[in-house]
Amino acid sequence: MVIKKLLILCFTCFSFQLYAQERFTLSGSVLEENSNETLIGVNIIFPNERVGTITNEYGFFSITMPKGEYEVVISYLGYKQRIETIILDQNISQTFTLNESLESLDEVIITENVEKLNIKSPQMSVNALSSSTIQQIPVVLGEADVIKAITLLPGVTSAGEGASGFNVRGGSADQNLILLDEATIFNSSHLFGFFSVFNPDAIKDLKLYKGGIPARYGGRVSSVLDIYQKEGNNKSFQANGGLGLVSSRLLVEGPLKKEKGAFLLGGRSSYAHLFLPIFDINNIAYFYDLNTKLSYKLNSKNNIYLSGYFGRDVFSISDSFENTYGNTVVNFRWNHLFSDKIFSNMSLIYSDYYYGLNLNFVEFDWQSGISNLNFKYDLKHYVSNSLKLQYGLNSMYYSFNPGEIEPSTPTSGINAQDLIKKYAFENAVYVDAEHKISNKLTASYGVRLSSFLRLGQKGLNIYENDNPVVFNPDFQIYQQAKTIGTESFNQSNTIKSFANIEPRIALAYQLNATSSVKASYNKMSQYLHLLSNTSSPTPLDVWAPSGKYIKPQLLDQYAIGYFKNFYDDAYSLEIETYYKDIKNRIDYIDGTNLIANDAIERVILNGKSRAYGLELLLRKNEGRLKGWLSYTLSKSEQKTEGRTPIETGINNGNWYNTPYDKTHDISITASYDINKKWLLNANFLFQTGQPTTYPNGQYVYNGISIPNYSDRNSTRLPSYHRLDLSATYTPKPNKNEGWQSNWVFGIYNLYNRRNAASISFGENRITGTNEATRLAIFGIIPSVSYNFKF
Repeated sequence: MVIKKLLILCFTCFSFQLYAQERFTLSGSVLEENSNETLIGVNIIFPNERVGTITNEYGFFSITMPKGEYEVVISYLGYKQRIETIILDQNISQTFTLNESLESLDEVIITENVEKLNIKSPQMSVNALSSSTIQQIPVVLGEADVIKAITLLPGVTSAGEGASGFNVRGGSADQNLILLDEATIFNSSHLFGFFSVFNPDAIKDLKLYKGGIPARYGGRVSSVLDIYQKEGNNKSFQANGGLGLVSSRLLVEGPLKKEKGAFLLGGRSSYAHLFLPIFDINNIAYFYDLNTKLSYKLNSKNNIYLSGYFGRDVFSISDSFENTYGNTVVNFRWNHLFSDKIFSNMSLIYSDYYYGLNLNFVEFDWQSGISNLNFKYDLKHYVSNSLKLQYGLNSMYYSFNPGEIEPSTPTSGINAQDLIKKYAFENAVYVDAEHKISNKLTASYGVRLSSFLRLGQKGLNIYENDNPVVFNPDFQIYQQAKTIGTESFNQSNTIKSFANIEPRIALAYQLNATSSVKASYNKMSQYLHLLSNTSSPTPLDVWAPSGKYIKPQLLDQYAIGYFKNFYDDAYSLEIETYYKDIKNRIDYIDGTNLIANDAIERVILNGKSRAYGLELLLRKNEGRLKGWLSYTLSKSEQKTEGRTPIETGINNGNWYNTPYDKTHDISITASYDINKKWLLNANFLFQTGQPTTYPNGQYVYNGISIPNYSDRNSTRLPSYHRLDLSATYTPKPNKNEGWQSNWVFGIYNLYNRRNAASISFGENRITGTNEATRLAIFGIIPSVSYNFKF
């Protein structure tokens, strides 16, 4: 009702302005000159009138002005600025092309007006990285990595070296919505976190939303990582790739039909395992993936796209077992232009995550996974230069496979077993408005109405008082309740349904030409849960839907920030503070076993969590030395109280640190152009040690030393820090055609810091006493890679 009244007010306020004088619309697309690749976020500015707009995710823009002759500036970072004179005496549809700048970045002209738009925009808590920036950041084993790059931004951390996923503002990895061409990626890591699943050569645009999340996104309560692939070159054939010590990649693109259709095909693979037999090692660990995209322009109003991703990891130890897991996504999209002011996108998406385990030594195979089928329809309505609307709907069907066990040999003593499959529907409708209220005040507001239907399944357990977890007052512990029966439902039935209204609002107030303050509020719901009682996700972790015994997570997040540009936009400063409150955060009773557990509700309690902090990002945008300083001061806590006065709750019902709590997180990233041939890059990281639980004493029982553990996550691993360096050598920097190449030399962890990934405690068999063992994954690692383009 509130949103409806606001929209009515918006239309009323601007109706007179719209019709008081003759007005016409300039609309169209912005393309890269050499490939016809659409460009996202290009500025289309009317500098004398101090108004403008940017291209959307598909390169489309629309702006309406009074009748007249105008100077239009089209600018995009890394491309030559274009200035056109437009006579608006009728609606005009026009395609602009931009040439990539062949000069160094400090010579690229970015107008003052472009940066003013950034200051005025209500969008906050959002970071963007280009593919070229990602490829310059030094990483382990020399492989450019999207996930490692975003962990250098404020509010984003990893769970440690060799750990999967990433954590945003004190949230868990499953609270991040990861999208590749709008398709959900359920596991973002290769080789247990050493690499990410994203090929940087195939990426066109990347945005990470930590807060101020638009209403078109939903289903997660921490962040949205939205990644779009390139569409392919519809003018000429092009290829680029790289050769490294442990992996290589190749991407090819070209026209299906010149100026109308294009293809893109990219592949990566690691091959370090091929050298292991030299050292008499029979273990195997490698990954491979494939990115593909087809695009075709049917006519001036219709474009279609077909994109996909397929990736697999393979890990085995001798002949004992083999582990295979990975993602598969396919997306068909149709862009349609209803008018010069209404742009639509329809998507039909399939996403799948598969996990397989062949245990040869016990003669059985294990398979599990999750898949969804997603229909999306989104429209963007350019009502006026002061009001833009985006609205649409989304419907997803989920299938959850918690696990299947099959004997692998005729003589196996294992019986075939299927854990109970689960099904669900998640639906949403939304409306977003971007509203310029005055010259100084701009707002973005909207609402998302989401629903979740847990569909019928076989063998749903029944418990006394619908309580699957009971408290034993004698031993002061939680225990699994006994089932008193089961009930089965047809898949078409609904076991449990949820509905939530999720309002969003963000405001930006311009203090002066170079600074502004912004504030935002998000309410979001998450109906899926990744069941994991480790500090970082593992491929074996299982996704579970909300239902009769598991409630959806509900988020309220508040943020306020100050933003400023310095010295003609050579420097920029962003300072934000935030507070997050999450209800129904899953917690686990002590001694929980999640593997092959067909009654997961018997080890789960619903608690709550909170996170708050201060983020600072200082960027140097121009000159030979560029980079940023990122600092986060934060707290992330969880609490699960007793449900009755006699229950103790988890950790005696007190707040305790989540595994993702990092009090201090500092990142410094820098690049320095020595000359046209040599570019130096470096990054330094410091993080407070990860929370963990240590023994605080021990006692002897029947001659055995038994440790007594402290409160949950009350102690920490040692602080984490390291320094990485890389140097890029380009033999022929002025060569713009034919074979172009460069060499990248890197050193990861320059001073060989042995950062603790974990500290475990066990009994020394010789002395009989308990002792600590520290595990460090990486020391100093040199790397070299060769990149090429033709």
